[in-house]
Amino acid sequence: MTSMQQRAELQRRIWQIANDVRGAVDGWDFKQYVLGTLFYRFISENFAAYIEGGDDSVQYAKLNDIVITPEIRDDAIKTKGYFIYPSQLFARVAATANTNDSLNTDLAAVFSAIETSALGYPSERDIRGLFADFDTTSNRLGNTVKDKNARLAAVLKGVAELDFGDFDASHIDLFGDAYEFLISNYAANAGKSGGEFFTPQQVSKLIARLAMHGQSSINKIYDPACGSGSLLLQAKKQFDAHIIEDGFFGQELNHTTYNLARMNMFLHNVNYDKFNIQLGDTLIEPHFGDDKPFDAIVSNPPYSVKWIGSDDPTLINDERFAPAGVLAPKSKADFAFVLHALSYLSAKGRAAIVCFPGIFYRGGAEQKIRQYLVDNNYVESVISLAPNLFFGTTISVSILVLSKHKTETHTQFIDASGLFKKETNNNALLDTHIDEIMAVFDSKENIEHFAQSVPFDKVAANDYNLSVSSYVAGKDNREVVDIAQLNAQLKTTVAKIDQLRKDIDAIVAEIEGEEQQA
Repeated sequence: MTSMQQRAELQRRIWQIANDVRGAVDGWDFKQYVLGTLFYRFISENFAAYIEGGDDSVQYAKLNDIVITPEIRDDAIKTKGYFIYPSQLFARVAATANTNDSLNTDLAAVFSAIETSALGYPSERDIRGLFADFDTTSNRLGNTVKDKNARLAAVLKGVAELDFGDFDASHIDLFGDAYEFLISNYAANAGKSGGEFFTPQQVSKLIARLAMHGQSSINKIYDPACGSGSLLLQAKKQFDAHIIEDGFFGQELNHTTYNLARMNMFLHNVNYDKFNIQLGDTLIEPHFGDDKPFDAIVSNPPYSVKWIGSDDPTLINDERFAPAGVLAPKSKADFAFVLHALSYLSAKGRAAIVCFPGIFYRGGAEQKIRQYLVDNNYVESVISLAPNLFFGTTISVSILVLSKHKTETHTQFIDASGLFKKETNNNALLDTHIDEIMAVFDSKENIEHFAQSVPFDKVAANDYNLSVSSYVAGKDNREVVDIAQLNAQLKTTVAKIDQLRKDIDAIVAEIEGEEQQA
């Protein structure tokens, strides 16, 4: 099989395991166990590979715990961020899972030991609570200890049987791809609740390319509403040739999703000292104020979520919101995320943010914020995408691209709503579509029905409306009708109908005459 076929087979198999093992448990509720087990296997093999250091004569999984010296442990934690004893490795636990009557408590102890191994080390914050959602005592696993152990053993066995090959660079890619595949499928099957934490891979790719366009190196990349981390990791996947000097930064409000994001970083071989994911409300308790500015910012914040807004009188003096002179509406925090991102953006960088279309044309505070952005020449592009690209919503969203280094005052509008491939449940953005968008984003060329760079005066005169449809005329796909030809066809048709009526009348008259004679 080709590598693509191997990946497809691996993905088919892992999704089959996820469905077979969960039984009657809802897939969304059960996702933590499959994702957590995959993560447990990855960090076990990753750690063993680090200890073995490429020496085939060393098999860490077969060693006795007592041979591990404090010096080995200390050095490993400083490098990898955590420590796993041989007896705690996934392979060792999975091998005896079917016959282990205390599997659920043993697993809980292993997870606790891995997390606490980082206590007092720089990685403590990054490791703490990683397995918090892997509740081995949950009734979702079964009502009795025996039932729980059987379900846990089945998950361990299923993940253990997955063939990732030898632990090398391609092996790591397979782990990361499998994790992303699982998250994507769970999001797709969870509807709105899943779409809130996952940005489809191709859309993430477009956003990452927009944010990093023209920069061969950036200091760091940031997502203020990072979800499962898929947007940040697209930057790594697409731009390994570019230098991301200080790593990946993100903040997430939901605790479970925050754990997914940290696991996702490890599974893509991003070491603890190269990422910083924080838990909390970005708008009210923002992290990374001391780490800004960022050369690249990517984000798909929640659409029209409520926030405290003007109910907190101190926010109007917050350095993120004060320059606009007005706060985003309490019922729609969209522009609060936009202003936050702008505040954290460097003078040479770009921010690419997925936005609900309503914020581009509504009045009130949102119009005033748009005016602030346009008057200060921060809006580089607004790109409307096709509908039904995201899980849980059919809305045609837009991407707002902010820049602090524009050399001219035009605002670019791109209508990419026609660029998609129709699939079973969702539309899909293809690489060719992304390339087409990036080409016109780079050139700023005016293309009829596709892209227009609009002068400042025209945007201002239009009440600072930033809707793409206000500036890019949609292509008229209606069929051109030849009126003269149509009239001629109608005349012929009417004549035929009149003749048909005469023929029918004659037939009816003939039948009536025969009946009278009879």
